[in-house]
Amino acid sequence: MSMDAWETAKGGIRKDVGTHNYTTWIEPLSFRSLDEGTLSLASPTEFIGKWVMQNFEEPILRHVGATGMSAARLVCAAGARAMPAAVRATPDETAPRARLRQENTLDKRFNFDSFVVGKSNEMAHAAARRVASGGAVSFNPLFLHSRVGLGKTHLMQAIAWELQETQPEKKVMYLSAEQFMYRFVQSLREKATMDFKELFRTVDVLLVDDVQFISGKNNTQEEFFHTFNALVDQGKQVVISADRSPAEISDVEERITSRLQQGLVVDLHPADYELRLGVLQQRVDGFAAQNPEFEIADGVLEFLASRITASIRVLEGAVMRLFAYADLVKQEVTLEQAQDVLSDLLRASERKLTIEQIMKVTCEHYALRMSDMTSARRSRTVARPRQMAMFLAKKLTPRSYPEIGRKFGGRDHTTVLYAVRKIEELMASEPQIAEDAQLLQRKLEG
Repeated sequence: MSMDAWETAKGGIRKDVGTHNYTTWIEPLSFRSLDEGTLSLASPTEFIGKWVMQNFEEPILRHVGATGMSAARLVCAAGARAMPAAVRATPDETAPRARLRQENTLDKRFNFDSFVVGKSNEMAHAAARRVASGGAVSFNPLFLHSRVGLGKTHLMQAIAWELQETQPEKKVMYLSAEQFMYRFVQSLREKATMDFKELFRTVDVLLVDDVQFISGKNNTQEEFFHTFNALVDQGKQVVISADRSPAEISDVEERITSRLQQGLVVDLHPADYELRLGVLQQRVDGFAAQNPEFEIADGVLEFLASRITASIRVLEGAVMRLFAYADLVKQEVTLEQAQDVLSDLLRASERKLTIEQIMKVTCEHYALRMSDMTSARRSRTVARPRQMAMFLAKKLTPRSYPEIGRKFGGRDHTTVLYAVRKIEELMASEPQIAEDAQLLQRKLEG
């Protein structure tokens, strides 16, 4: 097989795997040899070579076969000797590079056009837009946090999509913290830490979702810290999301928490009525554009926006369910039908847990009085249940630390933060505390 034949095969591979996968993984490869049915390609790094063999061997061999050459096995190894002479002479300037690198497949729905902006998320949206513009940014990192379903991942992926479309020369990586940890552990196991470092420390924009998952993972935290520092020191942009603020993530080294707080930390608040209604209307318009027969009666969206307040994700799920129903019955969705189809979601929205209810159930469990929750007593028999109630209040309600503190006798928010961290720590080391927390949560959510 000649170099020309490999170039011919690459044209078919591009159409098969898509432009993004081709640019990221296939374009950096170069032909080495085809000997006794084994196609040998050269890769700029060991990591890229292994990924190609694991994920693209079949289309590569199929399109090589289409050129008239017989290949039954693919070997893709790192090594500069197989690269063209011009590339070897000036590797830093002309070596092909992956422009979009991602572990998660980006969801095409998660772009800026589909993100509905309201008072609760306008600052986060503006900050994400600034990063996606690719211009000078005065904050680094951008740290987005909120509870589940309020749009963090949507904004993260929107940034990646925007940069991909407007500045394809930039190297962008989007992945979850769990995937970062998996890749790091894999590199240790395979003695390929240099490939790992090269992959992560040569990007222009790094987006890490759900960073709270590195909590308690000391080795992963160490590597994340060095990767973070290397990129920021080079002026590369880092965007991070979590389900809580940096100061509230337990079991993370103080130096990491400090670095995360040096940039812009933005909280996406629960959506208000206007934003919920806007999201519903946008999704309905989208479905109607796909199926002109889809109709929904007046007042239905307003009713849902007032009743379903848990998260944007739940709202979107409600609209999808109504769309599926309308597609089956082929008739307009009335308010009565919507109430019937979404009865479980509506029942769940009625069960709004209060801090007072959490206090009451906790006191019953530990045989205490309600007044103990707000008293100044510090004995362990009272302090530990009080900390448990604070922990549950933060986990099961949308209330902030200051709000919870006020309910517990006007305590400072730092007291609540300490209580939450203490219970999380004890749950990991004392089975009885973990059992109590699980039992109380089941009672409260039941």
